Amino acid sequence: MNGASGSSAEILGLIRSGTASTRAELIAKTGLSRSTMAQRLSELFEANLIVGGGETPSTGGRPATRLAFNDAAGVVVAAALGVTGNRVAVVDLSGRILAEHEEAHSIADGPTVTLERIAGRAEDLLSEAKIDRGEVWGFGVGLPGPVEFAAGRPISPPIMPGWDGFPVADWLQEHFDCAALVDNDVNVMALGEREQYFAAEDQFIFVKLSTGVGAGLILNGELQRGDQGSAGDIGHIYVPGHDVVCECGNVGCLEAIIGGRALARRLRAEGLPTSSSRDVLERVLAGDTAAVLAVRDAGRELGLVIAGLVNSLNPAVVVLGGIFAGAGDHLLAGVREAVYRRSPPLATRHLRIVASAAGPRAGVVGAAAIITGHVLGERGGQ
Repeated sequence: MNGASGSSAEILGLIRSGTASTRAELIAKTGLSRSTMAQRLSELFEANLIVGGGETPSTGGRPATRLAFNDAAGVVVAAALGVTGNRVAVVDLSGRILAEHEEAHSIADGPTVTLERIAGRAEDLLSEAKIDRGEVWGFGVGLPGPVEFAAGRPISPPIMPGWDGFPVADWLQEHFDCAALVDNDVNVMALGEREQYFAAEDQFIFVKLSTGVGAGLILNGELQRGDQGSAGDIGHIYVPGHDVVCECGNVGCLEAIIGGRALARRLRAEGLPTSSSRDVLERVLAGDTAAVLAVRDAGRELGLVIAGLVNSLNPAVVVLGGIFAGAGDHLLAGVREAVYRRSPPLATRHLRIVASAAGPRAGVVGAAAIITGHVLGERGGQ
């Protein structure tokens, strides 16, 4: 949506959200004349974005025709790529997942292998859902590293060898002949979580703790990417008192201290055979004391960084996601302890710190939301 007052895209947004569903309601909301509104609606009907949704109850005159968003006009494909796995989904224009697939896969295999893999999965899912490839309006992707959003490419991603500068969006556009957008994975997870469970909250932070660490910042209802797209990259904030070398080359980064690889390394040093984030989580869920303590300590370190966000941004909700959100109260307890100890009462008076409700689907829901908003803005017109 371009947000221009009275544009076709804005009118589509009002209908899509249920804010207005008749011509009279749309005129009242936008202030447009009847003739201009008729023109805008004609454009939306022609683009197959709206349909007649029945009539309002009669009050003595001619019943008004309700207008409804046509969420079956097309579909988008959404992919959430992690360091050790990915999830691909076909999603209708209302955000409903029609088909999805999750699998293990190493991001270190490089961009061409990985993108060919998710493209193949997307083709399979379209076939499964009996959807023609020509019905795909867009492709949205979340990547586990810094992304130059405008260009659709990762920039110097520490845990994505071989991906630096690769034109991911261009590759997908060429392969699927549709619009494509690429963003940081935590940004899309933040959008997915908020859209599904916290739509009423305009001050919202999503923090991911998996192999990597990052935050998605939604302020005044808008995702904040910063000047170059690196806003929320908290995994490389310096933590005093640690001399661990990070994948990025610096020393003492939060991610190098509490990321999945760091926690697995800590447990290996204690004699436990852990090599991945999932190994650590499985030990936590099994009640292993060393693993529980490691995750709780990680929560405290993460909480100190989150406290800085709470003090400076004053969110209403902080959601913890990523694989270690599955550790439940063990992680939450450490984070809450640090945040409430290091933040003033006013900042935490109504603050909620909770585990992700969307879980592993947050990424594809958010990637779908980003690309859907984009294509509806394009097709909805000015």
